[in-house]
Amino acid sequence: MHATGNFEVKVQPQAADNPQAAAAGLGRLSLDKRFHGDLEATGQGEMLAAGDGPCGAYVAMEKISGTLHGRSGSFVLVHRALMVDGTPQEWTVAVVPGSGSGELAGIGGSLAIIQVDGKHHYDFSYTLPGH
Repeated sequence: MHATGNFEVKVQPQAADNPQAAAAGLGRLSLDKRFHGDLEATGQGEMLAAGDGPCGAYVAMEKISGTLHGRSGSFVLVHRALMVDGTPQEWTVAVVPGSGSGELAGIGGSLAIIQVDGKHHYDFSYTLPGH
């Protein structure tokens, strides 16, 4: 199955909450998203990032709650990307196995993020049991 649309994202820096996190010097950011299109949902999560400027990497976990092609529920996405000269490399966003709930129980798949003219779009290829 396939879903497309756009989303807005607010990213806010967060303070390290323990001495080990502070010593690591990693960036910690909260994610707050609104998805539109085939996926009408909110996404909340956290990102850890390393590097400054055009090179570095990030990982994130994000819980999506809403409707996907009219089916309601939630699932979790895991993100990973390397940044090389300002361009994402090896960028993956995948559904965490077993994280689906409600009518989205058993969901699997991967989501591509496309940035065009400062706007964010998604292209989500997914599977659901029995569909």
